[in-house]
Amino acid sequence: MTENRIKAHPILIDDSVADIPFYWQDQTFLAKEGEMISSALMANGVTIFGHHPKDHSPQGIFCANGQCSQCMVIADSLPVKACMTAVKRGMRVFPAEGLPKLPDVQPLNVPANHPTPKYDAEVLIIGGGPAGLSAAIELGQAGVSTILIDDKAHLGGKLVLQTHRFFGSSEAVYAGTRGIDIAKKLEAALRQYDSVEIWENSTAVAVFEDKSIGVYQGGKDYVLVHPEMLLMATGAREKSLAFPGNTLPGIYGAGAFQTLVNRDLVRPCENLFIIGGGNVGLIAGYHAIQAGIHVCGLVEAAPECGGYKVHKDKLVRSGVPVFTSHTIVEAFGSDHVEKVVIARVDKNFKPIPGTERQYDCDTVLIAVGLDPVNEFTGQAERVGLPVFSAGDAKEIAEASAAIFSGKIAGRKIAGFLGKLTDEIPAEWAAIEEILKSRPGEVVDPNIPELKEGVFPIMHCTQEIPCDPCATVCPRHLIHVDPSDIRHLPEVDFFAEKGCIACGRCVAVCPGLAVTLVDYRKGNENAFVTLPFEQDPMSVAEGDEIELTSTEGMSLGKATITAIKKIKGYANGTSLLSVEVPREIAKLVSGLRIIETSEPTPFEFDTEHPETLADEAFICRCERVTAGEIRALIRDGVRDINQIKAVTKASMGACGGKTCLNMIKRMYLAEGIPLSEVTETPVRPVFIEMPVRVLANLTDEGERA
Repeated sequence: MTENRIKAHPILIDDSVADIPFYWQDQTFLAKEGEMISSALMANGVTIFGHHPKDHSPQGIFCANGQCSQCMVIADSLPVKACMTAVKRGMRVFPAEGLPKLPDVQPLNVPANHPTPKYDAEVLIIGGGPAGLSAAIELGQAGVSTILIDDKAHLGGKLVLQTHRFFGSSEAVYAGTRGIDIAKKLEAALRQYDSVEIWENSTAVAVFEDKSIGVYQGGKDYVLVHPEMLLMATGAREKSLAFPGNTLPGIYGAGAFQTLVNRDLVRPCENLFIIGGGNVGLIAGYHAIQAGIHVCGLVEAAPECGGYKVHKDKLVRSGVPVFTSHTIVEAFGSDHVEKVVIARVDKNFKPIPGTERQYDCDTVLIAVGLDPVNEFTGQAERVGLPVFSAGDAKEIAEASAAIFSGKIAGRKIAGFLGKLTDEIPAEWAAIEEILKSRPGEVVDPNIPELKEGVFPIMHCTQEIPCDPCATVCPRHLIHVDPSDIRHLPEVDFFAEKGCIACGRCVAVCPGLAVTLVDYRKGNENAFVTLPFEQDPMSVAEGDEIELTSTEGMSLGKATITAIKKIKGYANGTSLLSVEVPREIAKLVSGLRIIETSEPTPFEFDTEHPETLADEAFICRCERVTAGEIRALIRDGVRDINQIKAVTKASMGACGGKTCLNMIKRMYLAEGIPLSEVTETPVRPVFIEMPVRVLANLTDEGERA
């Protein structure tokens, strides 16, 4: 039996034991308490959960967030999403192959059902991520009657997947703290308020004309909530990408990958390729390395990665090749991804024939942007229910910005309800703008000419909102403009009381972009201290490591002279010291962690590139290709409802959550403005749920 569990991790510690037996096609597997079926299957080496009834193509996990239906299985005779259904002791799970055999049913005399329970609240918050939690804290402080619902077992949203330290303001949004710990801090702050009721494992499924919200509560009951106001903190769903092979098992969204690796400590692959150079893709790549997974490359279609440069630097220092102005052309594999083909793109983002390269990999991570989850917002507006949005549901930005967005939304709602005791501070809006700002231009590094003493080197060369290094220095030698923390840090190298080599700035930096250079030995060499956030058991004093510059250039090998941790910053961060020649000391930024991959030979048919692109699937549920939809668009179809009628696109189990936005992008690619396109209405129920629950049938009424 293959067990793909992460046994060693620099940050995450999991003492739980897989001791819950369940069955997959009559084979006994073991799961952890509360583990989702999908993660348990992946941990046991199962990547194919079923086959599509239309073309028998293999189906596996894709989003791990309940947004698609790729992971559908039959569990104890019921079709369920494996990523949203916990394993139960003795559960019998089978692939979702065609239609399940229905059990014999006795005729019902009188269906027994209960009236739908109803709840009143001044505010209903949908989403328990950073924005929802922050808003609920503000409402709790104001004594507002609030219900907060989240569809997961643990609050925090995507924070529970983030093991890195956060950027932003140390004072305002916990910068310098890991995302997993920020989630715990926000939840603890919220639970002290009695006016806020928290419903975990609860999903909002509809907004109705009477301004009520249907909620699938606790995975077993259906209730109606009648709020005076609604706050949407539902976050975002990942954009997808159309390319041949895009539905093979092993093609993941970044959130699915991080869910498996960082939440469930499941090792889903050995050799990863990443599509997308925003923060999501860059961070996920480093998370993969921390989990002991080889990252063979990353492509970004734009000329530069859109994420923070310090995140990109962490990858290139480690040995990951990053290809800008490149895209994926095709993924190959029989029942799972085996190879990926990339190519350079022109100024119109079209692949340039003859530039193709092929890489061996077993997983492709798609991180090409996010779309707000806003179906509920539009419906609430249509029925006249006062609605606010916060976080990614309002505007796609970093989680630190979502925290502040939620704080502001909570205060605004309390004000509308007449329960605001304190005015919203005038500077909050400015702070929010700073936190959600795009990264600035890259500038030349500020390398001091000092050749004696000890001092930090700041390897960050791009303005981003970040100040932890300035808040931890005991001598206050590092300065970040408090009025605008996007400014790069400045170091006072000539202070009367200089650096004491405490290492705090090295340990706390979210970008791992600070090193210490120590010339005090007075010989031909210098000592450099650099951060290390990999498996601490993988290095030891006396080991030889390959040092790299910020841009990933090899600076030769050196021997580790010391390994230490800094009190207060020891959770996952070690400081490695090496002795190097003086002339390279200031250039040392990191160390090579993985072996750089090389492309394999590949012959590409360049005569019919559009035909190849036509093979990509747009609608995963109904297996509708890009070619089918493109043909209808070129035939003059300007109503997405017509596309639905002809192809069944968006009519599958996921309700168009992935394909509808892809269809809109296809119109734009054909030069057709969306103002000329009739969109299809999105009707409740937005999230699927069992009919027996919707009808509130009792067990007796369900099975007379």
